[in-house]
Amino acid sequence: MTKLIPIAALLLLLLLVTAMFRQNADKPAAPAKSPTGEAPLVTVQLLDDQGQLTGPLQVPAVVRSEAEWKARLTPEQFRIMREEGTERAFCGLLWDHHEDGMYACAGCGLPLFGSAQKFESGTGWPSYWAPVAKENVATRSDNSMLMVRTEILCARCGSHLGHVFDDGPPPTGQRYCLNSESLVFTPKPLLGVQPEGAHKTETAYFAGGCFWGVEEGFRTLPGVVATATGYMGGKTKSPTYESVCSHTTGHAETVQVQYDPQQTDFADLLDVFFKSHDPTQKNRQGPDFGDQYRSAVFVRGPQQRELAEAKIKALQGSGRFANPIVTEVTDAPTFWKAEDYHQQYLLKTGQASCHVPGGG
Repeated sequence: MTKLIPIAALLLLLLLVTAMFRQNADKPAAPAKSPTGEAPLVTVQLLDDQGQLTGPLQVPAVVRSEAEWKARLTPEQFRIMREEGTERAFCGLLWDHHEDGMYACAGCGLPLFGSAQKFESGTGWPSYWAPVAKENVATRSDNSMLMVRTEILCARCGSHLGHVFDDGPPPTGQRYCLNSESLVFTPKPLLGVQPEGAHKTETAYFAGGCFWGVEEGFRTLPGVVATATGYMGGKTKSPTYESVCSHTTGHAETVQVQYDPQQTDFADLLDVFFKSHDPTQKNRQGPDFGDQYRSAVFVRGPQQRELAEAKIKALQGSGRFANPIVTEVTDAPTFWKAEDYHQQYLLKTGQASCHVPGGG
């Protein structure tokens, strides 16, 4: 009995030290809403409706209470993703999975790792030598287990994914060791067609006067994951703001809206669009004159066209407008992104929108 006491004391001391290391680890808090109630912006890459990465975009972080996470996740997912647990080796569904496609965060659908980066590490956990986009995976120091490790998390929702080690194959020499429960998989043929959950974003394009105000109206809409200002509908390649303002390119100041169809839809976007400007003004909007300020919906496919034309017909017949609606409905050509200083201009400068309210 006397020999067991030191062993028990040693085990208790080990548990206390481990808890102390975990408590004092260099781990920042999960994304929190600002004092205004808005989620902070994070820079990540999403999948467009063709299944391709978008390039770096600023989007709101996914911020939920632990009660909300518990309601959305399975008990095992919650244990691993929100309580930093680990599944047993060789027990996850994806450790020996080799189908061509994309692995995304099970919490928010952010694309994380591709099958091209997956390799057989022999550890019993899904292993990758690099993420599909460096922006999409965050890291932080983990001093638990009486060792220093690098924890990896989803950059958009802060969920625990696993750890990264320096014992991987070329070209990076790294091994991103993941828990299967932290991931959802979409086969390559379905990317952009039937992605899992929040993978899928769709795109819409609207022109309704100065793109600063149009963007601000969509940026804060629930379900919109990203916005960008740019130019569409003209004949000049790689237009600049100066060239568009010269009225020689034919481009309209346009806003690209990427949205989650599970939270909002194209019809909702049309409502916002027609309420945010006067669609009866031709080649102008309030004090702004020129063809770059025309009203237009650049549609991606027959469904968007049908909805846009039906909306215009309904508004025209509603009696809300004394003059005819002149909004163009045109197949979406190339979107040329505007200069950086035009992106989220009203948000960055604090200026008020000069848009003319519509009647939609």
